[in-house]
Amino acid sequence: MPPEAANSAPVNSEAPPPAEKVRKGTAKRERGNRTGFTTGANSAAAAVAATQGLVQGQVPAQIFCRLPNGQEVPFQITDGRVEGEGMPLRAHAVSIKDAGDDPDATHGAHMTADVVRIPGGGGQVILKGGPGVGVVTKEGLGLEVGGPAINPVPRRNISDNVARAGAAILAAGDSLEVTISVPGGEEMAKKTLNARLGILGGISILGTTGIVRPYSTAAFRASVVQAVDVAARQGQTSVVFTTGGRTEKFAMKQLPQLQEACFVQMGDFVKAAFQSAIKRKMQHVYIGAMVGKLTKMGQGLAVTHAWKQEIDRDLLAACATEVGAPADLVEEIRNAETARFAAERLALLGLTVPFHRALAIHAMQSLRACHPGPYQLTVLVCDFEGQFICRVEEGESV
Repeated sequence: MPPEAANSAPVNSEAPPPAEKVRKGTAKRERGNRTGFTTGANSAAAAVAATQGLVQGQVPAQIFCRLPNGQEVPFQITDGRVEGEGMPLRAHAVSIKDAGDDPDATHGAHMTADVVRIPGGGGQVILKGGPGVGVVTKEGLGLEVGGPAINPVPRRNISDNVARAGAAILAAGDSLEVTISVPGGEEMAKKTLNARLGILGGISILGTTGIVRPYSTAAFRASVVQAVDVAARQGQTSVVFTTGGRTEKFAMKQLPQLQEACFVQMGDFVKAAFQSAIKRKMQHVYIGAMVGKLTKMGQGLAVTHAWKQEIDRDLLAACATEVGAPADLVEEIRNAETARFAAERLALLGLTVPFHRALAIHAMQSLRACHPGPYQLTVLVCDFEGQFICRVEEGESV
């Protein structure tokens, strides 16, 4: 079963205007199945190397870094240096990103970490964004407005790795200030949708697993079909399609009676997943999703990848209206850039469950219209932390 798309985090989750459809990056590398690393993983690697430089007095040429998925992976380090004699107070390191076979605008980026030792700082790890890392200027991304566009998972991963590498420094009561920067990041960001999302001045630091999988390749689509075939050959009559690792874990908790073979990470390939389920005569199709992909399914998209089509804000506004949101908020949702904005603002009004239920019903109606068949359809919805919001069966109303 394909793992979660590492670069599907919300900061790059919208599509460009139709007249200027741009896929991530322009490099014309041969497509295949080779994995790479996320900007978050390379940032953590550079931060580990710089921290080890402060501890050892010299930045190593190779380090091992723990990814968010728990793997310990070696990274090559360049441009390592320390400043200050005896007890170095500053170190610098670079980890060059290899995106594998995924067409990624940040392939080859020099993910740079500068780590400063702050005597008497209280044993804290302080994370900052430097040149080339975007600054968040709009709500709806799950990040602090005015702060660096470093997503929550890589933020924790960088801090945890630095805390391990610099344990002796922190135990002595000193703090470590880590600044992540990306030379040329502002130019790279022009190939993404960051500006439309209110992320200005650079790229986003992303990655929920640390690994980049080539989700845009035919190989991934084929793996979805193959996974359904495997489930069918094992005699399973139910299949659970999820959009990534987090939604799969959520769905597994909700459906403990099903065998592991029933769970298939379809990623963005909705049409391929449903066609396979129908071909294999699956009796029950479950969907596990969050608000963004659920909205894309409600739009009837065969592929829900960011560059395919921008999110339907009218659909989000309609769902908000259905559950009684005030008119001014409905207009804000209609003009926002992300589905997350709607979810977070409606949560403040206590409308989380009714809003997601309404959206799930729209998604089910669209899926049923696009992919007719004799199966039963159920949608399971979770939040951005993988926590249960609602379960919707066919035939339910808002």
